[in-house]
Amino acid sequence: MRWLPVLYVAAVLLLEPVTPVDWPVSFVLVALPLVTAFAHGPRAVAGATVFAVLLEGVLAGTPCCGRPVGYLWDRHYVAAYVCTLLVGALGTILAAHRVRRERTLADVRFVAEIAQRVLLRPVPHRVGNLLLESLYLAAAAEARIGGDLYEAVPTPYGVRLLIGDVRGKGLLAVETAAALLGAFREAAHDEPDLPALAAHVDTSMSRRARLLGGNEMTERFVTAVFAEIPAAGHVVRVVNCGHPPPVLIRPDEVRELDRGRSAPPLNLGMLVGDAYPLDEYAFRPGDQLLLYTDGVTETRDPEGTFYPLLPRLRSWGPLPPHELMERLHEDLLAHSHDCLRDDTAALTACLLDDGGGGGGGGGGGDEGRG
Repeated sequence: MRWLPVLYVAAVLLLEPVTPVDWPVSFVLVALPLVTAFAHGPRAVAGATVFAVLLEGVLAGTPCCGRPVGYLWDRHYVAAYVCTLLVGALGTILAAHRVRRERTLADVRFVAEIAQRVLLRPVPHRVGNLLLESLYLAAAAEARIGGDLYEAVPTPYGVRLLIGDVRGKGLLAVETAAALLGAFREAAHDEPDLPALAAHVDTSMSRRARLLGGNEMTERFVTAVFAEIPAAGHVVRVVNCGHPPPVLIRPDEVRELDRGRSAPPLNLGMLVGDAYPLDEYAFRPGDQLLLYTDGVTETRDPEGTFYPLLPRLRSWGPLPPHELMERLHEDLLAHSHDCLRDDTAALTACLLDDGGGGGGGGGGGDEGRG
């Protein structure tokens, strides 16, 4: 784009000698200031305006293709000079406005990046015998932050994981996500079991919603999955609150961890008559747990086909967490043709073997208890 004005002038100079006298191609130089305004600032546009007027005069006064000298002050050319100056003035204003907007957008993106770092802190890449990796994609590139959330917290009870999706968009969703993450980060160290942790977070969210009044209590709900991987025991415990189920990845198996006992989303805990249901599964060295938001499976291609997560995971085979997130990132963008319509978050945890090896291998294992 920065070389577009030069290419535009070159095209005019190439066409001018080969066109008939009655077709003064130099008149199209009137548009040069606007062409310059696409990629340059107001000073460059002003300079391009002066250059365009001078070049129009040179072309008008130069004999070419049988055209006699004397058109320099012809009324048609004078009108072209005036129009070029007017277009140049408008182009200068436009360029100044564009530069201000670009600076404002850069500031907004910077603030959004800082907010995302505070809200969605990078997860540690390794905690004990676990390898962790996360992925976050905002549907609006200029926003870079939304209502999808994740967290991994080392606690005395093991590494506790959270993935969630706030209903709605915009500032309201970001505020709700921040409140949820704050409650989880505190309660994860205090609650001895996972259902109690989910109940604690649900109570915090409901209390905050009641303070806001209005319809916020019914609108600010969050689907979430709580997972716990103890330091010993080779199990993973899961509490699902209306969220897409986690995926267990093994060398010979990729499947969802779902026993059909999902609790209602957070902030709708009043609908739960009993305690949050807890599921427990075998989780052996080499196994990998993938948590994700529905932005992954609801990503569509131009024909409207949803992203086939499980078939993709099976076709890739076992991958270390970092490579898995990179592959998923690239594949989602390719499937949607770089047109994501929803925020997307994913979090993966891979259990290392006793010797501290990588996450490429895997072990089988019997089903855990429910």
